[in-house]
Amino acid sequence: MASSVSVVLAALVANAAIACLKFGGFLITGSPSMLAETYHSISDTGNQVFLLVGIFYGRREADEHHPFGYGKAEFFFSFLVSVMLFGIAGWESARHGIEAIRHGETSFSEEAQQLPIVDVAVQGVYVNYAILLGAIVFEAYALYKARAGMQKEMEKHGYDGYVEAFRKTSQTTILTALTEDTIALSGLGIALTGIFLTRTTGDPIYDAVSALLIGIMLMGFAIALAWENKRLLIGESLRKDDEDELKRIIRETDGVGSIVDFRSVFFGPGDVVVTADVAFDRGLDTRTIDERITSIEDAIKAAAPEVTKIYVEPERPVDAGSSDESEQ
Repeated sequence: MASSVSVVLAALVANAAIACLKFGGFLITGSPSMLAETYHSISDTGNQVFLLVGIFYGRREADEHHPFGYGKAEFFFSFLVSVMLFGIAGWESARHGIEAIRHGETSFSEEAQQLPIVDVAVQGVYVNYAILLGAIVFEAYALYKARAGMQKEMEKHGYDGYVEAFRKTSQTTILTALTEDTIALSGLGIALTGIFLTRTTGDPIYDAVSALLIGIMLMGFAIALAWENKRLLIGESLRKDDEDELKRIIRETDGVGSIVDFRSVFFGPGDVVVTADVAFDRGLDTRTIDERITSIEDAIKAAAPEVTKIYVEPERPVDAGSSDESEQ
């Protein structure tokens, strides 16, 4: 939890500062890429606020109305962030880029051209360069924090790489921050390239196309992020390998005949509920079965710390020769 908060706070401070700088650059130069990046940073700043709300809301204790706690709040707010990333940052950036391409806007606004400075075209572009390079420094720091948080998650669960972590992690807050920071650095690189080419060639199309590309990239990543959050919102289980390991623990417990049913579901980041219907050997008395259930619960919690609640239901013993559900 502390790791998630530090990652989000680092991104919040960086994006708030960058949004102000980018908007100032747009006011001076009128660059479509700078406006697209301003939308991006404003959206990112709002997103970090939503992620913080999700983290602290998700910390609330379980109550009568939410017996399994509020952990899924983080999934919801992360999903909301992906919608905002698509609807505000992505769409607005792409729309402005299309307008700039259609109307052949110059890289500098009429207001900027009236400013009493020498060669506003030259001075204005260097303003953008300075802002974008400064933004890269801020975003690089935020990305470093997010990558460190994700590295801990990858080491904890043994993920092979970022692709597997993106598909399987339940730490959606860190995942969202990492995605945003990666997109942010990519967008800054695109904006810097577009502004440089426009300044070098005198053709505003490069700046406008950069804004469009930033918007398309934002919308693409937003859709992917929303899809990954969807799996947890609707109740995803543990990975098959993890479930198989927990089933093995149950099956190898003394007195267990078979597993009739087994289910797991995420109720928050690192918060998994496991239920198992277990058929014990015939002849075991109630006290012995209770001891076996306690042994199963302790073994599962030791093997999988993310499992916070375990419900083992004893079932009628299965006739010899039948197989449990995990072997079907």
